[in-house]
Amino acid sequence: MKYKILVKQHIGAPCAPTVKAGDKVERGMLIAEPTGLGAAIFSPFNGKVADVDENAIYIEAKEADQPKEDKYIPLEGETPADLIKAAGLVGMGGAGFPTAVKCNVDLHGGYILVNAAECEPLLEHNIGYLAEHADKLIEGVKILKKLCNASHGVFAIKAKHEEEVKTLAALCEKEDNISVHLLPDIYPMGEERAVVREVLGKLLEPTDLPSKADAVVINVETVQRVAEAVIDKRPVMTKNVSVAGKLKGGTHTRVFYDVPLGTTVGELIERAGGIDGEYGEIVMGGPFTGKPTTLDAPITKTTGGIIVTKPFEDLKGAKVGLLLCACGGNEARMRDIAEKMNGVVECVQTCKQAADIKGTLKCENPGNCPGQAQKCMNIKKAGCTDILIGNCSDCTNTVMGSAPKLGLNVHHQTDTIFDTVGKERMRYLTTSKSVPQLGEQTEEEAAALENCVYEVTQDVEDGMLHIDIKSGKNIEIELPLFQ
Repeated sequence: MKYKILVKQHIGAPCAPTVKAGDKVERGMLIAEPTGLGAAIFSPFNGKVADVDENAIYIEAKEADQPKEDKYIPLEGETPADLIKAAGLVGMGGAGFPTAVKCNVDLHGGYILVNAAECEPLLEHNIGYLAEHADKLIEGVKILKKLCNASHGVFAIKAKHEEEVKTLAALCEKEDNISVHLLPDIYPMGEERAVVREVLGKLLEPTDLPSKADAVVINVETVQRVAEAVIDKRPVMTKNVSVAGKLKGGTHTRVFYDVPLGTTVGELIERAGGIDGEYGEIVMGGPFTGKPTTLDAPITKTTGGIIVTKPFEDLKGAKVGLLLCACGGNEARMRDIAEKMNGVVECVQTCKQAADIKGTLKCENPGNCPGQAQKCMNIKKAGCTDILIGNCSDCTNTVMGSAPKLGLNVHHQTDTIFDTVGKERMRYLTTSKSVPQLGEQTEEEAAALENCVYEVTQDVEDGMLHIDIKSGKNIEIELPLFQ
């Protein structure tokens, strides 16, 4: 089988191939090196180079020739910094910024913030890896703390992942200055400035990097690959990917770990069961920031998700206004969705909190919206009957406060995806924007304790006094006895 390995899988310049057609390659062999800002690329296969062009290296590989275990040519390097650079590691949450450059910083005793939010709905590979290999992530954080001169490591994870939180918390108790911070289940809690704000209480400007808060924000899989590079001397050759949508066997998410780079979207979909009948589009990435792709597109270092959708709703030529958001699709993506819905774009507005930074929208305060009424009114005045939005949870909630009253039919860019998997459409904000941290009382528990009746139900057992607090529901508190 022939595999296409792109020479640009990161922010920066394309890499320069170090192999030519006819060359034999082994798994873990360097096949392209950076020419500027970038990251090295390694062969995921044992095989032969079939062709090389300006965009990719094509490798012919037979299944029978592949190692049955995780064997590869090990990295060479003396220090963790050397090995991370040599591994070709980039941000694997989708940004693709070279990790060696990102971590070449002195945090002055600051923070390594691990983004374990699994921000995009339907994606589950980060949480899945954390559930099974949290100990490896702890090792990665310890490496990064030392490398970046950080005193603290913090896992930022949504509170809804209760079992994973328990696993992490138990491991962190044994470590020096590594802890867990709980996040609410709203989008976009994984945006790096949102992580800094939630964990450190500092709202950065759209142009600021987390380093201004003496922090580095790093994705779960990137931490995994840091540990692999330094401990196992393993180059980046594979990617963890979530696959969901209109698939045979159900629309639930399937997670594939260590998918070789160059594997096609179609091959991975077949491994997930295959497409179930007619479909609308295939999205590479998540529901909010993903882009349409094709069955022959290759998996890269930044591929996080593959989603197959049902056919699009037909708007039958309705006039549509687009409300662009920094947290969702750009104008090209939103126009693409409107066209696939058979809508005619008459007006384009930008979220009032989206700042244009060198052609890219950045939210001034991710996940917190001041209101969108004026933008909705502008779309209505342009003669539109429908509004297509890509907003975050809170902004979508504010749109719903005005658009329906103006007679606008509201569509969200995630609707087709959510409809496909049976997930409730994104409209109103129904979850809290804040959650109690580990050890803090919930609002329900605090209310129960205000006017409670105490009844001692059991005397001393194992040095503990058991008290049953009766106030609506029973809460048992164990108090250690004083000697």
